Amino acid sequence: MSIEVSQRRAVFALLKPYCHFAKDDDYIEVTEWTNGEGVDIEISRSSSYGKIISLTHGEWELIQVLVNYRGE
Repeated sequence: MSIEVSQRRAVFALLKPYCHFAKDDDYIEVTEWTNGEGVDIEISRSSSYGKIISLTHGEWELIQVLVNYRGE
């Protein structure tokens, strides 16, 4: 058995400045996967259970394309 210890990059921000529905302590944190192939996105809201979404970089890229799609 081998055990690997890693330090993963994470970024964090309070949600309130970006969403008028957010409470003071609501936040989003994005943490890179150890293998570098994707991210975990944690959305924590005081009014409900937190959510964690795991995405590869390709999945994230397609989501950005779809969100910004304006038609042909």
